[in-house]
Amino acid sequence: TTYVARVIIEKLEKNYDIIGYPRLVRLNPNIPWKTRGNGAISLQVGVGGKDKIKIGKIGGKDVFSSVELQKDVNELEYKKIKKTVKETVEEHSKIKDVNTNPGFVVLKNQPDFGVYQKAVTQVVLLDEIIGLLHRFDADFKGYKNRRGLIGATSSVSWESSDKTFEVIAYREKKKWGTKRLVDDESVKLMDKSTKTTFDNYDYKNNHNRVTPSSPCPILYGIRGDDTEELIDSSSMIKSELVESWLIFETNQGTDDHLQKKEISDVAPFESVIVKGTVEQPPYTIKGGHVLFKIKDSTGTIDCAAYEPTKEFRHVVRDLVIGDVVEVYGGVRKKPLTVNIEKINIIKLKEISEKIENPVCPKCKKHMKSKGKDQGFKCKICGIKSNAALVREKKRDIGLGFYEVPVCARRHLSKPLKRMV
Repeated sequence: TTYVARVIIEKLEKNYDIIGYPRLVRLNPNIPWKTRGNGAISLQVGVGGKDKIKIGKIGGKDVFSSVELQKDVNELEYKKIKKTVKETVEEHSKIKDVNTNPGFVVLKNQPDFGVYQKAVTQVVLLDEIIGLLHRFDADFKGYKNRRGLIGATSSVSWESSDKTFEVIAYREKKKWGTKRLVDDESVKLMDKSTKTTFDNYDYKNNHNRVTPSSPCPILYGIRGDDTEELIDSSSMIKSELVESWLIFETNQGTDDHLQKKEISDVAPFESVIVKGTVEQPPYTIKGGHVLFKIKDSTGTIDCAAYEPTKEFRHVVRDLVIGDVVEVYGGVRKKPLTVNIEKINIIKLKEISEKIENPVCPKCKKHMKSKGKDQGFKCKICGIKSNAALVREKKRDIGLGFYEVPVCARRHLSKPLKRMV
């Protein structure tokens, strides 16, 4: 999808101004029929002001956009832009792929932010979007089941209260589908040398996160908060030839998908923040998945740290009944379960551990146990006691946030690095 945007920009920037950065917006990650990353692209075209920003390099030429819109395009230009978008989408979209249902919209006015807000947190019906597009007198076309129209419209309606950026480097076309050549050591060096990039490399699981696993045109993508640093970080990567690159403004790493809810209000296919007390201790099921149950004043719900979350499961296994936690994650329908993305441990229950048997007050000798849960008795004096000498057991986990490893992190999940 981002490559389609790259081609559209290459065609349009010769005659029009691109306004701001192209936008890469991730939507509700729990939708069963979503695409892999559930992403959509949008960009603004018009006549811009004199202030320019560098947004990429295509065909060996730097590409700039205008910081702000000065003038809309006229009706003839609007039709030309629509024609360019339609032809590019139809040429480059993998429409024959069973999971590909693209769509494009061209609008003169931006829909309300609520369209995006619903699409990133809930289930949006296609009929809702088509009705909105007709009301906005938009030009649009959806292919196959046409669900791509939902993403396209939602991307246009996004307003960034929090935002990040991603620099995406593209491969030469002859390399598409072949093994990528991106040096892991250079990615590690870049990760350690930059302050505002995130989710670059998973050191514990030896996973290079900047390279995709699908046979798409992308060579690598680096996410961060500062566009200048992203350009510098890209120059640190040792790889095969970069054919072109673009910087996208994104909602990745923002937690925009999450809603604070009481347990009774949690619904399938949402992403939620739920606070509760551990009611059932963690247990491991087949496949290495770890489950436990929390409760609040409105009900109970299952929570899960699935096997792909790797070492994060050790944190979950250390929870005990009575701990107070806040879980962040997507909601599975059957059984209703929160798939944890991160957890905030608010309160840890004090646990006592036995130090030694009680001492007889008369002979000062340690008493002997009479058996499990039957107390203690001094063999010399016959004095009995029910209380062993105990102390508070030190827990292996502490208060605060814990997140799943980089290899298991969703695009939208805000890393702890951005929460400090």
